[in-house]
Amino acid sequence: MRNRAICASLDAKELEALNQLGRRQKVARGQTIMWEGDESLVVANVVEGVLKLSTTLGDGREQIVGLVYPSDFIGHPFGQHSHHSVTALTDARVCVFPRKSFDNFAREHPDLEHKLLQRTLTELDRARHRMLLLGRKTASEKIASFLIEMAERLAPQACGPQATTVTADFELPFGRQQVADILGLTIETVSRQLTAMKQAGIIDIPDRRRIIIADMDALAALTGNSD
Repeated sequence: MRNRAICASLDAKELEALNQLGRRQKVARGQTIMWEGDESLVVANVVEGVLKLSTTLGDGREQIVGLVYPSDFIGHPFGQHSHHSVTALTDARVCVFPRKSFDNFAREHPDLEHKLLQRTLTELDRARHRMLLLGRKTASEKIASFLIEMAERLAPQACGPQATTVTADFELPFGRQQVADILGLTIETVSRQLTAMKQAGIIDIPDRRRIIIADMDALAALTGNSD
């Protein structure tokens, strides 16, 4: 996780200085640690668990606009307000930094600022992918894309770019209702699609949370992506 986090560019002395600014915090499932529209007082690195980024519509409905995983960075450095609420989907641990102290540290360490820029561009790519996922893809394409993302984030050693028989084995960090909410589907649709993929031999589902991708190429073919 350390190698993928934004602090990967820091040497041991710089990392120790950054650690002096932060504190570890346990976050219970369902707990919100940042609220949309509030003053941006903290930023954080995810150490363990999965959290959601969400925004609230005018009529009170919630829209999940992203997920964050271990090594991801949350919060808005150099910003005055939080753009999204951040809520734990699972029990989680984060390393929290006062936003102003982190901003000052980043200004003094150009490599860290560069990592923040890379992180911003990556988040922009993810946002564009999510727009395509929610706006244009069919239910089967959404589920296939979602499972591949889960495999890449939760079982990275299983996903090779040239694999034909590569498998991935991971635990979904949340239930099917939350998968449905994330993808804009009903829980019945999610269940039907997972069952169809299991019957086709593309995945196996030993229990409600565990997913084994038996044929990565076949799953990728279902995503509707051109590459």
